[in-house]
Amino acid sequence: MAHVLVPTARWGRWVDNFAARHGTATVSVSDGGLSGEAVDGSTFLAQLPFANSYDGPPEAGAFAEAAVPPERWGVLLVRKGGFAVARLEGPRMVEHKIGQRHVQGRSKAGGQSQQRFARRRDNQARQAYEAAADHAARLLGGVRLLVTGGDHAAVDAVLEDPRLSSATVVGPWLPVPDPRRAVLDQAIADAQAIGVEVTNA
Repeated sequence: MAHVLVPTARWGRWVDNFAARHGTATVSVSDGGLSGEAVDGSTFLAQLPFANSYDGPPEAGAFAEAAVPPERWGVLLVRKGGFAVARLEGPRMVEHKIGQRHVQGRSKAGGQSQQRFARRRDNQARQAYEAAADHAARLLGGVRLLVTGGDHAAVDAVLEDPRLSSATVVGPWLPVPDPRRAVLDQAIADAQAIGVEVTNA
């Protein structure tokens, strides 16, 4: 089974290509998404972004039209090397902040020096997460839906901040590298894409 993210503008072409590779596909609505089964037994299950459920007609065009981003939502990407936060209105980013923090890598030294190094590293990581939480709280006030990515432990540490407790995290999880502007732009696009699980016969 493979999981792919398909931009809504390319969804109709993706379904056509699936049928071209595997034979005519029977499309139906199931599990709040759109499923397809080709004549060779290959299947797909497509889900709308932002955990939205679909109950419209079993048509690729109607499904793509239902993939509308919320009026207000956010993206939070955190790794030990940095963070990116963005507030969006529909598909448009209205404000963002990207920050880099130096967190030392692992030491090969042993004994007490290794323990000191580990404490320093933990302190640097904690300061980085606190900075990310401060910017997230400032930018994401009132945002109810949040797409996250980066490093699970780092994101969890930032989301422990009580100022972010009103936001609900929705998929997809975005396994991004250290956040830069290009990484953030791609994450925003991926957050709005249709998620598809494909099983080839």
